[in-house]
Amino acid sequence: MHGDNASSIQVIDRMNALFDALAETRDGATLKVLAAHTGLHASTAHRILNALAKHALVERDAHGHYHLGPRLLALAAQARARLDVRAVARPEMERLRDALGETVNLTVREGDEVVYVERAIARRMMRVEQVIGSRAPLHVTAVGKLMLGEAGDTAVVDYARRQGLTAFTPNTLTRLAALRRDIAAGMARGYALDDEEAELGVGCIGALVRDATGAVVAGLSVSAPMERRQLAWAGQVCAAAARISARLGYRGGVAGEA
Repeated sequence: MHGDNASSIQVIDRMNALFDALAETRDGATLKVLAAHTGLHASTAHRILNALAKHALVERDAHGHYHLGPRLLALAAQARARLDVRAVARPEMERLRDALGETVNLTVREGDEVVYVERAIARRMMRVEQVIGSRAPLHVTAVGKLMLGEAGDTAVVDYARRQGLTAFTPNTLTRLAALRRDIAAGMARGYALDDEEAELGVGCIGALVRDATGAVVAGLSVSAPMERRQLAWAGQVCAAAARISARLGYRGGVAGEA
């Protein structure tokens, strides 16, 4: 192992030791206590804590006590929400899969992409199947467009500038004006469509999943060959997404099924 790599890993190990020490305290801890708890030299602990504080991963109060920082807490909350939403969503995904006879997917946003984190696969030979862990740009998926819409029009414009609205099929929305219209329509009706925009022959209907704070934590979608996809499914997709949201503590109401 090269010296630089070993040094980097050692820093991560020391950071982890400091996080563990802070997690064990309710009222924070001084540099002296943290150094003693972790076995680190005070100057080493101080240097690492300062670097972590710059990224809001730890913070130091007026009394000189260090605490876990707001960014670390936010990241932990996101990780917890992702784990929870998969478990909560699974029964509803299976119920929706059985009702429609098509594959149901759960996705989360990471940067400018959606990531497939759970699925309920259709019980038929000819079906649409996404691999868990696979990714797709936001503008080519139904839930991705809703996630863009949730972020606001400025975020849509910024996304288009960054990504260039790459075409995956002849149906991909590659013009900003068209994408904005489609996003606005989806936000207004509560569900969005993918009309062979990511893959020829495949269509999707998607809706958003929210947590107790109202924040979007995932997207629920049904995928099917275009010749089988029915817009009449939209009410069922929205209702399933709303039930998952309700079980996560969202109090925005559960939509009725169409």
